[in-house]
Formats: sequence, structure tokens, C-alpha cells
Amino acid sequence: MTVAPPARPRILTGDRPTGRLHLGHLAGSLRARAQLQHTHDLFVLVADVQALTDHFDRPETVHDHVPEVMLDYLAAGLDPAKVTFVLQSAVPELAELTLYLLNLVTVSKLRQNPTVKTEIAQKGFGDTVPAGFFIYPAAQVADIVGFGAAVVPVGEDQQPMLELARDVARRFNSLYGPTLVEPRAYLSAVPRLPGLDGGAKMGKSLGNAIFLADPPEEVRRKVMGMYTDPGHLRASDPGRVEGNLVFTYLDAFDPDPARLAALKDHYRAGGLGDVALKRHLIGVLDDLLAPMRARRSAFAADPAALQLLRQGSARGRAEVRLILARVRAALHLHVL
Repeated sequence: MTVAPPARPRILTGDRPTGRLHLGHLAGSLRARAQLQHTHDLFVLVADVQALTDHFDRPETVHDHVPEVMLDYLAAGLDPAKVTFVLQSAVPELAELTLYLLNLVTVSKLRQNPTVKTEIAQKGFGDTVPAGFFIYPAAQVADIVGFGAAVVPVGEDQQPMLELARDVARRFNSLYGPTLVEPRAYLSAVPRLPGLDGGAKMGKSLGNAIFLADPPEEVRRKVMGMYTDPGHLRASDPGRVEGNLVFTYLDAFDPDPARLAALKDHYRAGGLGDVALKRHLIGVLDDLLAPMRARRSAFAADPAALQLLRQGSARGRAEVRLILARVRAALHLHVL
């Protein structure tokens, strides 16, 4: 049994406010959101409650980055006239919904989640992993179905989370009747952008990111330190494009495919130095980020800009309340 989504498909996406957003967010999700806001009912969740699952000992970090993430959203082109921004902690109904849905999620499923396994190892939790962190995929499921999202933009590493959401919604509907929308994935054309160190993923806290708010000189410094082809010792040497981090970033952000194809041919044939190649990437990124810096500065100077989060949270809470009421009815919970 399934529940029909609204005529204008609803999207839920969002980020944890543990740091400023970076090029990985732009490639993986933000550009897709900027496009989809014109055709979908887009909700963007600032997931401060989820951020506390591994920042419980420094909540001020989460608090301080909420406005920073909001400014990054606006800088990236999310239109407040078309997007509903919601602060997770302003919707306590999501916590209640999480409790109900936990009954449909097994410990085995949570333990097998590749993102959870990777982050437990990265953070060195071992057997001391907090229960809140361990169950956060279930809380993400509650976010998705609580907003009635039909579409969720994800990178390849987040697909297991979305499959869990689909499984839970399907099982709930099978047990209790059609109540929850089963979401589908919207995959980014650049599912994962490696970090500046060549690591598997760019991360806010890994020291391997170019942030959307970085000034030009900081972008230049970071790009000039990127790895290229270790065998390309002289400009005249033929170079390797595959696995070359600079070309990976150009594939993601250079708006001129013909120009990029010519650069690749030149590099492979020899005669194109790494410094010249990096300068080209710096120019591409400056063209990309300069308008974002300008928008960010304009919104930062507007005291009313962050009121958008308060207004959007009120709308978001009203939407979640409607779905929670249906869930409670489906579970035959008493209304006192």
C-alpha cells in the first residue's frame, strides 16, 4: 500500500550545522536544490538535533553554525520565496515520530549502515558509541516521512539511509494502512567530491575542504596545494588525467565542457604544467564563488534574513503535526 504524494512533489533535504558548507555540499546537493526549487515544494532542514548526536559535549558549536549554514544556503541561490527553511529543534514532533518508527528498525539494520560504521570508526567511538548517534538513521527516516517527502536528493553514500526510509514507510503502511509516502532518491551528477587531500570525501572537520565563504586568497592557497599526477614532473611530460584531483574538480565545476576536453588532451600530450592547470581551476572557482560571496554579504547585512528560519519552522512544524496525527491514529493511540 502506498500514499500518493501531493501534485507538486515535496522534497526534504538539509545539513547538520557543524561548520560552514563547502564545495562538496555544492556538488552533491546544493546545485540540485537550486534547480529543484522551481519545480518542487522544497523543505530544507537545518538538522541541529542530529548534530548534537556527536557534538553533545560542545553544543555551542552547533548553535553558532546555524546562522552560518543559513547564509550559505542563501548564498548558494536557494530562494526564500520558494524554499521553506526549518530548524529541526523547532519541530519536537519529529522526536515523537522517531520513537514510533524505531519499532520498525532493527539493531542489525542500524549496525550495518555503512555511514554509521564509517563515522563510528572515524570518531573512535568503539563500544562507547552514544545511543543517540547509533539511531540517527532512524531519526533521519522520521524527518523524511514526517515531512511527507516524495523525493530526497542524496549522494551515493546516503542511499542506504534512503532505502531504510523506504523500507520503514512500506512496512508501516503494510501493518497499519496507507499513511506514509515512500520517498525516492534524486542522485547528484557529482555524487561524491573528494577532499583536497585526495580522501574519499570532503568534510567540514577533516581540514580538506574549500568552503563556499572562503575568500579568494584562501581558495588560491588551497588549490595550489592540491595533488595532481605524481609522475608529471615537468610541464613537457605527458600527464595523467584519471585520478588527478584538479581534473576531478574541473569535471565538477568547469562550465565549458569543450574547453575542459581540450585541457585534458593538452595535459595528456604534454606541454601543460600543473601550476597553469591549477590557475585555471582557481579562475573557475572564483567565477563560481564570487556571486555567492556577494549574496552572502548582502544577506548577512540584513537583520531580517535569519527570520526566514523562524517563519519556515512554523510552517514545517504544522506539516509534521498533520502527518504525526495520521501516524498516531494508525497506531490506535488514545487522544486524551
